[in-house]
Amino acid sequence: QVQLVESGGGLVPAGGSLRLSCAASGFTFRNYAMIWYRQGPGKERELVATISNTGLNTNYGNSVKGRFTISRDNAKNTVYLLMNSLKPEDTAVYYCNARWARDTYWGQGTQVTVSS
Repeated sequence: QVQLVESGGGLVPAGGSLRLSCAASGFTFRNYAMIWYRQGPGKERELVATISNTGLNTNYGNSVKGRFTISRDNAKNTVYLLMNSLKPEDTAVYYCNARWARDTYWGQGTQVTVSS
């Protein structure tokens, strides 16, 4: 069955770094664009970063540009989000999303908490 499993979240002080991973199974990962979203407490879901199926094209939300880097390893069926210079406002549950045509799959999320 289809699974997206995020990992790598945790508690980090402001200015620190984390790398999130999202391991995919049950579908042809290399066909799918991958997206990281986040939802902070009391906030709407926000797009963080996207990467094309080949990994050649990436896009970032304005609030994370220059600090976060999305990447993927199609041999490992995994997408990553490297987060540097973390701020308290980055505190959220981070979700990965796989998308291809009408197909879309979601992970369960991983909590990132940035202390001030």
